[in-house]
Amino acid sequence: MELPAWAPPGMDLSVPSVSRMYDYYLGGSHNFEVDRAAARKALEAFPGIPKIAQANRAFMRRAVRHAISEGVTQFLDIGSGVPTFGNVHEVAQEASDRARVVYVDNDPVAVAHSRAVLAGDDRADVASADFRDPQGVLNSDPVGRLLDLDRPVALLLVALLHFFEDDDKPGEKVAALRDSLAAGSLLILTHASVDHGSMTPEQGARITRIYRDGGATLVMRSGEDIARFFDGFELVDPGLVPMPDWRPEGPPDQEDPIVYAGYAGVGRKA
Repeated sequence: MELPAWAPPGMDLSVPSVSRMYDYYLGGSHNFEVDRAAARKALEAFPGIPKIAQANRAFMRRAVRHAISEGVTQFLDIGSGVPTFGNVHEVAQEASDRARVVYVDNDPVAVAHSRAVLAGDDRADVASADFRDPQGVLNSDPVGRLLDLDRPVALLLVALLHFFEDDDKPGEKVAALRDSLAAGSLLILTHASVDHGSMTPEQGARITRIYRDGGATLVMRSGEDIARFFDGFELVDPGLVPMPDWRPEGPPDQEDPIVYAGYAGVGRKA
C-alpha cells in the first residue's frame, strides 16, 4: 500500500492505532483501513462511540477555558492524538495570548500531523514521547522550550488512562507527573466507564475485546477507581462526574444518555 503524503515513512499498517481510530470516530481523515476496520467493529458493538468522543472534546474545551479563567496558561496534553478542529491550542490561544501548549503522543501520524498543523506557531509544539515514561515527556525539547514547570501547568489526560492496565501502573505515572508540577497546577482527565449511561457492561466487555484483538488495551474503570488518579489533587466543583455534567453550557436534559459512558474531572494541586 502506498502511503499518503501526510504519513511518516516506515509505518506498520498491520496494527490499528487508538489515536487514529479516535480520529475516525470524530470524522477525521488521518487514519488507515486497519484503523477503520477496527473502529467499525467497535461501532457495531456500541454505535454511540462518536458521540462519546465528541463529549470528550466538548469537556476538554470547557476545562481549558476554566484553566485560563484560573490564570493557568500552560498546557501539557499527553495522548493528544490527531489534531482536530477546536483543539487545545486553538481554545487556549483564543482565550489568552499568554497560552503555551505542548502536545505529546507516541503515534507517528499524530505527531507528524500535529507538526504540520502547528508550523509557524511559536506558542505550541508537539513532542514524540510516551505517557509510560514521565521523565521522557518532561525532559522533551518542546516542554523545555515552552513550559515553565516552576509555574502552574494544566496536565491533560483526556481519554488516555483507560488504555492502560493496572499492571502498567498508570497511577504511578500520573503521580510522577504530578510531583514534577508546581502548586496550583491542574489535572484535566476523562475516563471510560459503564457506571452511567446506556452502555451495558456486556457492551463494554465486547468493545474491550475488540481493542485487545487489535493489540490495544481498554479498561472500563469505576468512578471509585478513577478518583484515585486525583490523589494529591483537590477536585474542583462539581467533582468527578459524567462528562456532560461537568459545568455544562446547556441544559443537561438535552444530552443523549449515550454520552454518560465516562467520567470527567478537574483537580488542583495544593
